[in-house]
Amino acid sequence: MFRIVIFLILVGLAAAGSAWVAEQTGDVVLNWGPWRIAMTLPVFVLALGLTIAACVLVWNLISALLRAPGHIRKAHRARRHQRGRHAITHGLLAIGQGDSTAARQHADTAKRLAGDDPLTLLLHAQAAQLEGDRDGARRAFRAMAERHDTRLLGLRGLFIEAQRADDAYAAVMIADEALRLAPNATWASHAVLGFRCAEADWDGALSILDGNYTAGMIDKPTYRRQRGVLLTARALALETGDRDLSRSSAMEAVKLAPTLVPAAVLAAKFESEAHQVRRAMKIIEAAWAACPHPDLADAYAHVRLGDSATQRLARVENLAARTPGHVEGALAVARAAIDAAEFGRAREALTPFTEDPTQRVAMLMAELERTEHGDAGKAREWALRAVRARHDPAWTADGYVSDRWQPISPVTGRLDAFQWQTQVASLPSERSSVIESSAFAEAVLAPPARPAVAEAAVEPPREAVVITPALQDNEPPRPVVAADPEQAEQPAEAVDKPVDKPVDIPVDMAEDSRLIEAGAAEPAPPLQAAGPVEAESEPETEAEPDAVAAKPAETTAAAPTPLFRTRNDLARPAETPIQAIVPIMRPPDDPGVDDDDQPRDEFAEQLAPKAQAGGWRGFWSRFGG
Repeated sequence: MFRIVIFLILVGLAAAGSAWVAEQTGDVVLNWGPWRIAMTLPVFVLALGLTIAACVLVWNLISALLRAPGHIRKAHRARRHQRGRHAITHGLLAIGQGDSTAARQHADTAKRLAGDDPLTLLLHAQAAQLEGDRDGARRAFRAMAERHDTRLLGLRGLFIEAQRADDAYAAVMIADEALRLAPNATWASHAVLGFRCAEADWDGALSILDGNYTAGMIDKPTYRRQRGVLLTARALALETGDRDLSRSSAMEAVKLAPTLVPAAVLAAKFESEAHQVRRAMKIIEAAWAACPHPDLADAYAHVRLGDSATQRLARVENLAARTPGHVEGALAVARAAIDAAEFGRAREALTPFTEDPTQRVAMLMAELERTEHGDAGKAREWALRAVRARHDPAWTADGYVSDRWQPISPVTGRLDAFQWQTQVASLPSERSSVIESSAFAEAVLAPPARPAVAEAAVEPPREAVVITPALQDNEPPRPVVAADPEQAEQPAEAVDKPVDKPVDIPVDMAEDSRLIEAGAAEPAPPLQAAGPVEAESEPETEAEPDAVAAKPAETTAAAPTPLFRTRNDLARPAETPIQAIVPIMRPPDDPGVDDDDQPRDEFAEQLAPKAQAGGWRGFWSRFGG
């Protein structure tokens, strides 16, 4: 609305000025050599305005023509840059999608169209990383590090590539340079801090940590905890060298991180050596309430030098009472009770944890059985249970388990990574972790019981069906082995007969299975081979069957009940003599087709040479008949 009012005011002023000029009288005369121009004042004003407008128009045209090449170049460059940015955008999208081929194509297009753009170098580096081209990625990041605007980004890429190549020194040098350029670079400060800790340069690590806190990269609780960790590491390293600095570091560490177990143990040790027993006990009690640990219990038990085992037991029981029901308290009490020969207290402390014991609980129970009763069997049993028992808590960081506390993780280099916790591999499972016998296992492993069988229930042995195996055609004749003097006197004709020992063949399986289910029969030993039987024998006398029948009767009581028995209601099949040699008519690879059955090939018969006939037909064929 304001602009409209201003426009109307200007239009009104122009109209008033034009009317005033038109009302003026007088002429304007212009003499230029032989030319003389005379006009009125309004006409002169109008001509002057047209002349000025024409001059401005001509000047603009000339300027536009002069600036046209530059405008054309700028427009072409803008179009190329726009196309390059389009290629960069789609290349980054392809990298996010994991399409290395499309990323490489867009990177080449962006380099051709917008080679000076920093994002082009970044796209080239990431495309090379996606393809696994480490040399190409390093070249791209090195080019970025040489530019002022992308120097920090290039150093970051070179640091990552050095880490992937396991070049720790190059990575630390790059991170140190980046930290000098940008003190608030988180990745550089963490890398240099981890390297200082790995080199045990605790003073340098503390200075870097102070710089991070000053730059606002970490909050106050994190700063206090990490500084306590670094001071504890320095105190442990200087415990045997500079004890004064170690003591001051431990005291400051326990003030900054009261729940840090190594700091509390070391500070309590120094206080105990200085005969400050109450201070040492308070330090351990504060750490024990947050994280019960065996080192804390041991330091609490020996906080006063020269105490007896009974006094140490009473002190440990007081500490364990602060965390009732905790396994570490029970283990500490049991350890102190065994040292004090109070085996009843030790067993009472460990009893709630013997149903599902850990390895330390099982080993303490083994020691208790060995020390109290001298029972090596019970001690060995508990030692075997310790093999399959659950793991106890340990210092764990990033899947790495250590027997002692460390300030940084050996896997990732992270500060304050170790935690007192149960290992992942010892999580409870459905399988029992204790080797114990059960009623079912004992029943399965026990030998089968044989029920008592009355003498009347034992059936006499019956004749078994004998099948004599036939000799193969490529098997030489077997010699006859005489089992008794009567068999040795057989005629020579019996040599051609097979003499292999026959095998009893079960006939009735259903009847004996019913007897086994009813409990009237017991499993028999493997099938026994019967004596040799002659294929052809002369008729025996009447006295011989009686003797033969009496012979099995003598062995009936000693022989076990057969598993399968023959049936009397079925007639014995007639024995069919089996030939000793089975002739083979064809070789094994012969398909069995006779030559006479093959189809005739007329063409082969025509091409094949004909055999010359004999007799008068041959004589006649010689003359072409």
